[in-house]
Order: sequence, then structure tokens, then C-alpha cells
Amino acid sequence: MANEQTIPAPGLRVLREDEWDKWYANLIRAFSGLPEAEEERELWNSLTEFGRSLAVWDGDECVGTAGAFSFRLTVPGGDAVPAAGITGVSVAATHRRRGVLRSMMRRQLDDVRSWGEPLAVLTASEPAIYGRFGYGAATSELSAEIDTRRTVLSVPPGTDDVRLRYAVPGEVLEACEAVYARLVPGRPGMLARRPGWERLGTLDPADRRGGASPLQCVVAERDGGTVGYARFRVRPEYGAAGHDGSVLLSDLAALDPAADAALWRFLFGIDLTSTLVARGRPVDEAWQYMVSDIRRCRPQVRDALYVRLVEVGAALQARTYRAPVDVVLDVEDAFCPWNAGRWRLSGDTKGASCERTEDPADLALSVRELGAAYLGGTGLTALAAAGRVRELRRGALAEASLAFGSDAAPWLPHGF
Repeated sequence: MANEQTIPAPGLRVLREDEWDKWYANLIRAFSGLPEAEEERELWNSLTEFGRSLAVWDGDECVGTAGAFSFRLTVPGGDAVPAAGITGVSVAATHRRRGVLRSMMRRQLDDVRSWGEPLAVLTASEPAIYGRFGYGAATSELSAEIDTRRTVLSVPPGTDDVRLRYAVPGEVLEACEAVYARLVPGRPGMLARRPGWERLGTLDPADRRGGASPLQCVVAERDGGTVGYARFRVRPEYGAAGHDGSVLLSDLAALDPAADAALWRFLFGIDLTSTLVARGRPVDEAWQYMVSDIRRCRPQVRDALYVRLVEVGAALQARTYRAPVDVVLDVEDAFCPWNAGRWRLSGDTKGASCERTEDPADLALSVRELGAAYLGGTGLTALAAAGRVRELRRGALAEASLAFGSDAAPWLPHGF
């Protein structure tokens, strides 16, 4: 816009450790200003990667924040690919429309490229913001409010062989993390957690419980080993008909169908409750096909992880493809012009190559659509129906859309 001012370049720099309090205060203010419990502040301080975090300053006032965690993201085929987890993005309300956000996005993507990371990922508080920087919605998540009085589960064989026991969340954290780590290669979008991130699942500040109990944990065991776990809270309620409480599921993971079913059956049957609330679950999770009446579960789906290909060639050859594909992509990328142009993608279930080419294009699309399709959760045919992918060679769209797909729906297990 012609009337936009721009914060001078010297105002943008890498965050120093002694500046974190001001930096974080600006971030909290941008996201409503409600104070966080000390245990939350301490955790985020310990996880902050200062050399990968940016601050914009107007004098001694912090007016912009952005960070980038060092993640490894599972892609189709099971490999864990380096990805910058973009986080903590905020601009002070007093400094909007001055180019602060754009300057941070520009610096950040240049940095990610220099670090040799082919992907950047984020969760968007306002999805409309990030499309113009090349991020596409790549995963969805399922939420449900299940009427457990009027819905029953039909469980698979072996469910009764699983032993469940209550445990203090912190005391079984290592065993639970081992379960999680075994699941990471099997589903695109999952994050290989670095040390310290396991604490995120056991955060339990009293002022964030919303009238519910402290965090509880049940572990599933078989033959002396842990095969699953569920973390949850119980919110008691009492109505005219008696007890009417809710189970609030925080996290659930299991290594096999029987362990998974045992945990869900347990949650359905907790005394004095009639509702099970589950948020942010995989869209293909098995419980949906065990319930007697899916309508009584009130399922809802929304966007979750946004993916940005920082290096198109490296990103596309880092994953495998569900069916053989040989297609030339004409990629538009105004914000990262090094990606723009034609790329030949050849691959199958064993691997892939993606190189520059002068051959005629088969499909034309922007890097945003590539990000949306990258993990296999969004079909290129669906994007083409919306006018966002153009087929230039007959048959190329169906070939590429099939190849980009994933048997397991991509899923982001937690925010960052």
C-alpha cells in the first residue's frame, strides 16, 4: 500500500537471551494479553532457539516477534525431513501496516534456506495471512463431542487382553514418549520430538483447566510393556437428571488396534460422565468406525498444519510417492523466486528425483498448492477443481494426484 511505512532494517535482528522477557511479553499481548502460568513461561523459554528467533525493535520497544524451531517432520514414505517450525509470530497493534510482518517473513525464509531446511511449517491463528507467503493448508484435524450414554463401541479382538492402569503423568513420561516415537514414522505430519518437547504433554497449570480435574493418565500394557496411553481431565457437572460430567481428552496414542480400542472404551465408560470431548485428532482415526452412531459424536474438521516448500527440488525428492509419477511442474513462487519455473518430478514408492528442466510443463500451480498437497492430505484434483492447479497435459493431473496421496491421513499431533 502506498501509505505503508516500513520499520528500518536495523530494527530487525536475531533475538538475544536477555531480550526474551520483552519479546515474549509482546507475543502474549498480541494473543489477548492473558498471563501464563510460570511453568508455561519456563517451558517456552527453555524451548526457544535464540539463534533462530527474530525481533523487530522500535527504539527499545519490541514490536515484532517470530521464531523457528528445529523440527524433523514425517513425510510420505516415513522419512523425517528437517523443517523449520515457524512460531511466535506477532506484530504490535501500534505497528500494523508498516511492513513488519513481511520483513520478518522475508528474513525468516532466507534464513531457513541458508540452514538447508527444505520445509517451513506453521499453525495459523489467522489462515488468511500466510497464503501470500506460500503456505498451504496440508493437514486437517478432527474434533468430536461424543454422547457416551447413547453411543457404544464395537471393539476388535484382543481388546480384553490389554491391561489398563492409572499412572502419574510425569512418572510414565519416558514410556509414553517411547510409544509416541514408534508412531512417528507411520504418519505424515508427525514431529520427531527433541529433548524437552515431551514436557508439553504434561503441562497442567491450574488456571487452564476450566473447572476440570488435574491431568490424569492411563497406560495400556501387554506382556509387561507399554503399548499405549491416554491423558485426560474430568469436568464434573450435575443436572436435574444427576451426574452429567465430561471427559476432556488431551492426548492418546497406541501401538495397535486392540490397545487403541481399550483406551477409547475406558474413556467412554468413566463413571459420572456422559460426554467425551476430543480435539485435534487424526481425521481417519479408528474410533469413528467402532461407534454405533457417528451422528451422536458431532464430528467437526478444521485446518491444522500449513506447509511451505522452501526448496522445491529438495522437498519433493525427500518423500516417496504412492504410485509411479513422471510429471513436469511449472511452479509460481513470487516470494521465493528461486523456486519459480519448471521442475521434473519422477518417483515411486522407493524414492524420487526432482530437477530443473526445460521440457514443456504438464501441470501449473503455485508453491502454495504444492504445500497443501505435499503430505498427501489434499488432492491435486480437488485443488484443480477450485481453479488452483491447471492441467497442461491430459492425464497428468490424475497421475500426479494419485502419486501425491498418502494411505494414512497426515496429522499434526500438537501445536508449537
